[in-house]
This record gives sequence, C-alpha cells and structure tokens, in this order.
Amino acid sequence: MSAVRKGLLFNGNKKKPHPQPQPSPVEMQGRSRLRQQVTMYLPRIERRRYRIATRDIMDCMFEACLEATLEPDDIPKTNEPVWILGKRYNAIQDINKIRQDIISKIWITYRKNFVPIGGEEGLTSDKGWGCMLRCGQMVLAQALVWLHLGRDWRWDPETRDSTYLKILQKFQERRQEPYSIHQIALMGASEGKAVGQWFGPNTVAQVLKKLVTYDEWSQLAIHVALDNTIVINDIRELCLPQSKNVGTNLWKPLLLIVPLRLGLSEINPIYVNAVQKCFQFKQSLGVIGGKPNVALYFIGCVGKEVIYLDPHNTQKTGFVENKETEEQIETDLTYHCKYASRINILKMDPSVAVCFFCKTESDFNDLCQRIKIELIDPEKQPLFEVCYNKPKEWSPTLENAVEAGPASFADFQPSSRHFDSDHEFEIL
Repeated sequence: MSAVRKGLLFNGNKKKPHPQPQPSPVEMQGRSRLRQQVTMYLPRIERRRYRIATRDIMDCMFEACLEATLEPDDIPKTNEPVWILGKRYNAIQDINKIRQDIISKIWITYRKNFVPIGGEEGLTSDKGWGCMLRCGQMVLAQALVWLHLGRDWRWDPETRDSTYLKILQKFQERRQEPYSIHQIALMGASEGKAVGQWFGPNTVAQVLKKLVTYDEWSQLAIHVALDNTIVINDIRELCLPQSKNVGTNLWKPLLLIVPLRLGLSEINPIYVNAVQKCFQFKQSLGVIGGKPNVALYFIGCVGKEVIYLDPHNTQKTGFVENKETEEQIETDLTYHCKYASRINILKMDPSVAVCFFCKTESDFNDLCQRIKIELIDPEKQPLFEVCYNKPKEWSPTLENAVEAGPASFADFQPSSRHFDSDHEFEIL
C-alpha cells in the first residue's frame, strides 16, 4: 500500500503516538492459534511471505488507527482568531473550515527522479537546495488559484476542475512547464545563481517576475518592491498598460512581493505586530521566509505563532495530467497538505518577502490605504513605505539590489552598497 493511501504524505506534523493498550491474554492466545492454523499448511517460503504480508497489513492498520484517533497539533485550541491569508476563523468552532482551507492550498515540495536540469548530467532532485524555489512556486500557484478560481475555491480528492489541473500542471517537473523547478533554476542563472545553489526570498521573486512574462494564459503581473518601498506609479504603469483604444485600459492582476530584512540574525520584536497585520489583509498571499537554514511558506497566524506549509518532504516525481488513472489521482494528493505546522513568530528568519495579490485596481487602492492606516501611521518604525513616485536620488543600480533593512523613505540616502541575504537559506 502506498504512502499516500496510508495518509502519511498528508501530515505536515509528526507526533509521537500515544501508548497503545496491550491485548489481553485471551486475545493473544486467539491470534497465536489463528496464525498457527494458517501457517502450518504453508511451505516455508510461503510462510515467510505470509508473515511479511501480515506485518505490512498490520502496519497499515496501525497508521490508519493513529490517523483516526490522534488529534493533530496543527491549530491550537484558543479564543484568539486564526488568520489564513486574510480570512478570519474561530480556532474551535471553525476547525474543519480551517483545515479545508489549508488542504486546498497547492503544497509544493522537494521532488526526486525528475528529468535532469540542464542536460543529461544535471540534477534530478532539488532536495537540499530547492526549498526557497518551492516556496516561490506555492505563492505563485496561490495567486493563480485566486485569479482563475477565486478566494473561496476549495479542493477535495475528487476535484477534476480543468482550470485547477491546468494551474497545477504549470508547476510540474517538466522542462517545458513555465514554472517548473527546471525553469526557475535555469532562470536563476540570470540572477547569478548556478543550478543547485540556494536562493533568497528576493532572488526567487526576481526569477518569477521574469518567468511570468512568458505565460500569456495567466495574464499576471509581478512587481518586486525595492528598498522596502511600494512606488504606486511604477505599479500603475505595469498593471495599466496603455491601450490604443481610449478608455479601454484594463487592470492586469498583480502579485506584489516586498522583500524585507527585519533584523540581523533574528526578527526585531518591533515588527511582530506589523507582520501579523499583513496576514489580516484580504489581499494577503502570505510570507516567503523560514527559520534559520530552512525556507517555509507562511500562510497565516494565530496569537504569537505563524502557520506555514513546509516544502521539506521529498516525494517522487509524478504528473496529474487529467487525473484519470490511479497514479495520477495519487500524484494529485501529494500536492495538498492535510495539516499545516506553526512556530513562534520570533523564531522566523529575519529575511522575508511579504506577498499580496490585487486582482483589481480597487484591490490595489484598498491595499495602499490599509498599509498607510494600519502599518505606517501607527508605527514609529514602519515595516515598509508607500509613495507615488521614485525619489530623484533613487539610483538605477537599485534595480538589482536585494533585501535591505527596514528604513523610512524619508531617511533614504543614496548608497552603492547592495544587500544580499541569500546566505540565510543554506543547504539542509
């Protein structure tokens, strides 16, 4: 029986099983007598096969029993609200809704035995180096789901929606797929990253920004905010391209990524409230980040903890296609995590990228207003800034800059120093 059918791949949290009650002497005698009656008529080799098969069946039954009886530790029982990408839940009353929301997210993890990247001698697995690439894939996949299926769309094992399958196929391990590990890794060379080298949040954002321009079906624009500043007119030029027909300018759906550095080696507590606020915005697409040496995709928060999907699960390469065969159905299951995990927000790595999705111009205007009211005005040290135009001092070389520390736009000074925090995400 495959690991998928045993339910092992669903579980993001591994808990120690509770001690199981021992069978009574009468039960033990009954089991022993049954085994003796069956095996006495079997040849020695067959008896060995029977014992192995019986053990495997018992293992499967045990795992199923644990799955059914153990209460997962994914969401704490608390009166504090649970936020999942802008949606508020009650931790106790809405637990099933929370889990259904989480399992509906496309979960992308390490894969093995895929077509070599960059030629016959290339890598066939991204284990140990691809975690940040996988987090970037998850953010982009979620943006496409919201764009084409809506925020309230939900997945289940029977789902065969053609749009969902089309989105999923774009991230599978094929060279020709626009957002495959192959395309991201090879495009990383333009950002100075060799295949097999780990990325930082800004690097994966810059790579996705380039790749999305080749995907006409998605019709998505990606903007990476530099120097912790959202420049409104830059985004309007990107999302409201000039049309030859007067009055027909249409907003191009926006994935906005804001790379930040929230401390030197750990998050400065002054930013905790602002990070929590970001998860509450309806435009929230979560945070690409991690904990030291481990990249994670944060999708929500509860109290002082953040909820995340973990890409560090190496699964075999497979293709969902039209989800008709048993193998394709099982492969689809591997793209959904039944239970999320959580850590204290202060244990996050300080190098992050906050992500938002604005399907319409109205969504973008609302986001800018909420950032001003909830993240800038009340804070002495804002998480990031919003302005209408680039300052005159903004050097063109900043287009290639990576994560810089939080700073007020009023304090901006021209500098030739470039920041790169990719070293924060190392090979596991």
